[in-house]
Amino acid sequence: MRRNITTGLQLGALLLIGFFLTGCSAKKQTEKKIFHYNQSEGIASLDPAFAKNQSIIWAVHQLYNTLIETDENLQLKPSLAKSWMVSDDRLTYTFILRNDVFFHDNEAFSNGEGRRMIARDVEYSLQRIIDKNTASPGAWIFNGRIDGTDGFKAINDTTFRLKLAKPFNPILEILSMQYCAIVPHEVVEKYGKEFRRHPCGTGPFRFTLWEEGQILLLAKNEHYFEKDSADNRLPYLDGIQVSFLDSKATEFLEFRQGRLDFINDIDASFKDEVLTKSGTLRKDWQRTVTLSKHPFLNTEYLGILVDTNNALLKQNPLRLKAVRQAINYGFDRRKMIMYLRNSLGTPAENGFIPAGLPSYDSTLVKGYYYDPAKAGQLLSEAGFAEGKNLPVIKLLTIPVYAELGSFIARQLEDIGIKIQVEVVQKSLLLEQTAKSQALFFRGSWMADYPDAENYLSVFYGKNPAPPNYTRYNNPAFNLLYEKAMVEQDDSLRFEIYRQMDKIIIADAPVVPLWYDMVIRLIHPWVKNFVPNGLNLLDLRKVTIDK
Repeated sequence: MRRNITTGLQLGALLLIGFFLTGCSAKKQTEKKIFHYNQSEGIASLDPAFAKNQSIIWAVHQLYNTLIETDENLQLKPSLAKSWMVSDDRLTYTFILRNDVFFHDNEAFSNGEGRRMIARDVEYSLQRIIDKNTASPGAWIFNGRIDGTDGFKAINDTTFRLKLAKPFNPILEILSMQYCAIVPHEVVEKYGKEFRRHPCGTGPFRFTLWEEGQILLLAKNEHYFEKDSADNRLPYLDGIQVSFLDSKATEFLEFRQGRLDFINDIDASFKDEVLTKSGTLRKDWQRTVTLSKHPFLNTEYLGILVDTNNALLKQNPLRLKAVRQAINYGFDRRKMIMYLRNSLGTPAENGFIPAGLPSYDSTLVKGYYYDPAKAGQLLSEAGFAEGKNLPVIKLLTIPVYAELGSFIARQLEDIGIKIQVEVVQKSLLLEQTAKSQALFFRGSWMADYPDAENYLSVFYGKNPAPPNYTRYNNPAFNLLYEKAMVEQDDSLRFEIYRQMDKIIIADAPVVPLWYDMVIRLIHPWVKNFVPNGLNLLDLRKVTIDK
């Protein structure tokens, strides 16, 4: 029987806290390998049912596992499930589970020892997501997709069955989302809503301490089930320390002084200090840090409300496709990326589906590029030659993107399109787009799972806002979307995705800006720190050689 090596949980926590808080010295760092990172926006919950943003997802990923996960190449691979089978009608998925996985030790279990994970835990965890009493923001992932009477079923301890209401090809990708992490009912029931502060999973690290807004400490799970190719048990690190410095300047200073092992993205205030305009490290940084760049499944865009039944559009020029296309042709994405983002990102000249997904193909899907003459021609066709009689168009954006909005506005003004950039807080922008009160707005779509359906669902006419903030509704597009959801051949489905992307480009309900990148500055003592297109923080195989 697996024994509890930390029977005095509180004493163990105090000892570990003492280690963490004194772990800044070089001597301590050689004794224990602790990975340090900062989460400037804070962490709202450690409950995977609420893993709705990057800060929560990163922490949850250390504490829990899902049935299936994605590797660094965004390919699905087993995790808690060893294997799975799909019925011929694509409605029933049967998963064979590992039988050597244990939950972390917790007082909710008998003798405080973490018990073995079984199929009933999977049934409970997934059912919990759609339970209205949970109020999970992730409930949408199963809406209309799961059989209403027999959707989740534990057949025996190592067999779990999922039944769909209708075929939906990306269901396996959805099961890899952190919302679908497996939790033990005893711990959830013991703490209720406070489970957010008392997490218990099967992941590579276990919870130790969380002083909200101050520090989060996770320790190595000595009983983690995964091993490397040499049969060494993962993870290699002894623990993780997360700080919550809300100042990017302070975070940057902490990184420079070696107290943070990496920083994610580079704040605009420091980009020119660290990077050249071509996106490479400046010489004085090359010997001290590593720059890691990798395609990130995130498309930055400007959205345009296109629901002609909305009274706001009746007299607005954005109701005209030619005006929307003129805006798309009217500014230089390449120049914008080079000068405002130090070449961090790829100009979005090939549709809405971002680089990094297998269905992306820049040779088959052609988007918009800088062509002021073409933009002027389209304005003339719309009855606004050289912008004559064209009213001012208001663009809503958030403070961090104000400079980008101004750049676009200046270039569009050269062809006669006057843009008024209005900066609002993110919460207000989200409210107005959800209520179809924003005609022209800055947006971004970060992949929830690595399938282009996630991006094309943004324009499916039967979807509400979110995700369909533009209220786009094209019957031809809708039919292709529904066809793709039942197409079993990946190559054929990818071709359908590209057809749909071409329709979006032609109708122009959005102005794609750039396809994002994962940008990391990493100290050279951090090894095996592999990025991925979802920008997940995977620390299982990371080592620190300091």
